[in-house]
Amino acid sequence: MSYFTLQAKSGEARAGLIQTENGVIETPIFMPVGTRGAVKAMTTEDLESLGAQIILANTYHMYLRPGHELVEQMGGLHGFTTWKKPFLTDSGGYQVFSLSDLNKVTEEGVTFRSHIDGSLHLLSPEKSMEIQRALGSDIVMMFDECPALPASPERLRESMELTLRWAKRCLDVNLKSHQVLFGIVQGGLHLDLRRECLERLVEMNGFGGYALGGLSVGEKNEEMVSFLNEFVPSMPADKPRYLMGVGKPLDILNGIRAGLDMFDCVLPTRNARNGQFLTSLGPINIKNEKFRLDQSPPDPNCECRVCKRYSRSYIRHLFLVGEYTAGQLITYHNLHFYLKLTRDARAAILENRFDEYYQTFYNHYTVQV
Repeated sequence: MSYFTLQAKSGEARAGLIQTENGVIETPIFMPVGTRGAVKAMTTEDLESLGAQIILANTYHMYLRPGHELVEQMGGLHGFTTWKKPFLTDSGGYQVFSLSDLNKVTEEGVTFRSHIDGSLHLLSPEKSMEIQRALGSDIVMMFDECPALPASPERLRESMELTLRWAKRCLDVNLKSHQVLFGIVQGGLHLDLRRECLERLVEMNGFGGYALGGLSVGEKNEEMVSFLNEFVPSMPADKPRYLMGVGKPLDILNGIRAGLDMFDCVLPTRNARNGQFLTSLGPINIKNEKFRLDQSPPDPNCECRVCKRYSRSYIRHLFLVGEYTAGQLITYHNLHFYLKLTRDARAAILENRFDEYYQTFYNHYTVQV
């Protein structure tokens, strides 16, 4: 069973340790997204050299291909991928709603057609737990409903009530001894709904951590920041707090400042495939003509192996001629950037100077390059 130790606070920002059977996770932490059992363009050796501590895999995709039974036969995600540190698996709920052209929500679960071959499937709370048990991840996410936004308070309450009924059903499924189940708090930007949802999840007394779902889906950034500052301090202090699918570097720092511990997002890998470097001075688009003769490293303040060796001019050339190497190099740097961001934030919290770190990062990051 995972457990959480709070080591220090700097304002609301927290530094802690999550203990799992497959290693200790130092928080705050960014989790690279390995949707299909691999972080795009990265090898396991790359992730190890980056110092990643935990990666995320996707229940929906692993269920459809290659199948959770196969993964279990191959030693679970850890044996199949050779990644020996912790894994987190999401429930598959978000993908069922976002990827399927046809899905129908009932009390039982969600009936959907595969985006691969159109085959019909039912993903229920029990089925999601069964798949994640077979995958053998260290942290398992409960199955929740992801309502399309914007939604009325009535629709959000209806969704929240269904999510809470599904939460109880998830808790009734036995997982493997090393696995811990996280609850997911829904309710949009409505503080009263979120607080009620959290309170009722806590009363169930079976979750090892709590996640915020349904954010960064269209609301204004300042609305999310305001909500986080208001809500997060009320979350249980003795359990990890996870902000799902968020986000940009400043979003993560704002989340840390509000008291959150865990983050994941496809942005550093997806944007890399579109030619965007995330640098200490702000994002740059390597396709731009102004980098054609630029011999400087992608990020002059970065110590990663990409910035130590390659120029903007060369990587721009690789990208424009369609060399896979370009995506690999940019992805490696972007993940290094995100992991360093949370490592530096953690060090600042331990020294009780997080606000100073935040302000310095913000002042540099918003410079136009």
